[in-house]
Amino acid sequence: MAKEKLDGAQALIKTLDDLGVEYIFGYSGGAAIPIFDALETVKSNIQFVLARHEQGACHMADGYARATGKPAVVLVTSGPGAGNTITGLMTAQMDSVPMIVICGQQVTWMLGKDAFQEADIFGITIPVVKHNYLVKKTNDLPRIAREAFHIATSGRPGAVLIDIPKDISSAPFTGKLKSKTSEDFDLPGYHPEKAFNIDPAAIQEAAALIKKAKRPVILAGQGSMIARSEKELLQLVEMLDCPFTTTLLGKGILPETHPLSLGMLGMHGTAYANKAMVECDLLLNIGSRFDDRIIGQPDKFCADAKIIHIDIDHAEMNKMISPDVEIVGDAKAAVSALLTEVEATKHAEWNKHLNGYKKKYPLGYRKQGGLRMQQVIDSFNTQTKGEAIVTTDVGQHQMWAAQFYRNAKTHSWLSSGGAGTMGFGFPAAIGAAFACPDRDVITFCGDGGFQMTLFELATAAIHKLPIKIVVLNNHYLGMVRQWQELFFDDRLSGVDLEGNPDFVKLAQAYGIKALNIKRPADVDRVVKQALEYNEGPILINAECVKTDNVFPMIPAGAALEDMLIEPPKHKMAKPTGST
Repeated sequence: MAKEKLDGAQALIKTLDDLGVEYIFGYSGGAAIPIFDALETVKSNIQFVLARHEQGACHMADGYARATGKPAVVLVTSGPGAGNTITGLMTAQMDSVPMIVICGQQVTWMLGKDAFQEADIFGITIPVVKHNYLVKKTNDLPRIAREAFHIATSGRPGAVLIDIPKDISSAPFTGKLKSKTSEDFDLPGYHPEKAFNIDPAAIQEAAALIKKAKRPVILAGQGSMIARSEKELLQLVEMLDCPFTTTLLGKGILPETHPLSLGMLGMHGTAYANKAMVECDLLLNIGSRFDDRIIGQPDKFCADAKIIHIDIDHAEMNKMISPDVEIVGDAKAAVSALLTEVEATKHAEWNKHLNGYKKKYPLGYRKQGGLRMQQVIDSFNTQTKGEAIVTTDVGQHQMWAAQFYRNAKTHSWLSSGGAGTMGFGFPAAIGAAFACPDRDVITFCGDGGFQMTLFELATAAIHKLPIKIVVLNNHYLGMVRQWQELFFDDRLSGVDLEGNPDFVKLAQAYGIKALNIKRPADVDRVVKQALEYNEGPILINAECVKTDNVFPMIPAGAALEDMLIEPPKHKMAKPTGST
């Protein structure tokens, strides 16, 4: 039988199909035409989803990956098309999300000559990816695709970019197509399998500290979620009778309705989670990188506590906080090892003390004086029982969603943490809806962030994705306005979103059903109507109080002890840290 004749692009698509790729999100263009053509000429199970902007395509792939743990692929053209993926790559890389971005590129003999739509995307993306490739040989395409998937999904996951010149994708492929082993990989020094070799001495040292602790707290981060360690983590929490808190990206690793849950900690975390950090005598950090949003002043963070740090990335050890015990490795493997060394115990007094804080400092909001974002989010939480997939944009609404949407399931909270990317929430919801078509998907957006990627309404409408798009509209860039009010004598600059469109009419222009909420009394009814509508996307424009502020709040650069429970009664000094 004659060998099938393929070009490089066709070999690439066959390889992606063999790797189990379900969706490619992207936007076409000249340098990528051979690859787009291969999507039509190669029989595969891959579905292409046309976005309306390359950034939106990246966030769709990101949402798909966060919801499933599997990488999705982005396909774009060269130059500005590739350049438009930078924000999406940075967002995924900062949050350890597996993503493969494939870019078309000018032909090899024109590289470096300022050819039409040429850009050194390899060089440009070095700081914002886990790894990248400029393909120089057609026969290398299958190996590189497999390597990219291996790198993106193993160890600490991340984004990988493959830049493919047009002559490389168009040339005849004469190499070996299928290879499901790592034998052909060219990855010297990369050994992610070591993450499962947990140091037994470190485990025993950690277990000894846990045994002595009277006021322990477990902090679960994104690494716990990535490792799918929820079963082992729950067993550890309940065996130790230990209260637990999460980072923004760890939300939902265990049900937030669990009696030992303290909710999220940090800058806008719960008061009781932050007070637990101040008063604990042991912190077991599982899969969090101790980012600036949760530690406040590093020299004061858990100053009187022993600290155990579990992280798959050795580079995170001693970067922000110096732990007493370092355990480098996969979170699930490390917790499993710990379970064999620790003994069941009770911390009744400690939990009673923290429950007192829960009663003294409950999360709440005013129910007079206009519609509050918190009420809308709270209604969705109640009516979905915390079981929906929730995506958010970035800003005040993100923090209120983190506070008032109490996740009951893992891999159901999709939010830009490290990069804080406005425009992320809505396209991420599109990716999640493709990934999990049988689940409710809700995206909470501010009016600022929504306008950065609202053109993806077309993609949602075409595919009839039953996403609940909630625009929490206060006509401000609310978080920046809050900082200007508190720390800059209320001098408002660049935050008034005068000229916002009528979001209901805008959605209707795309053929999308849309509703307004203006009165608190209408919230539950409209939310119920939105949740029952499954014929396609539905948008709710919630006209919210313009100048509400998020509390609790720890000013940037301040210690957790300096947390503000309510608006300050005195003038605040300018913060020393980032917003």
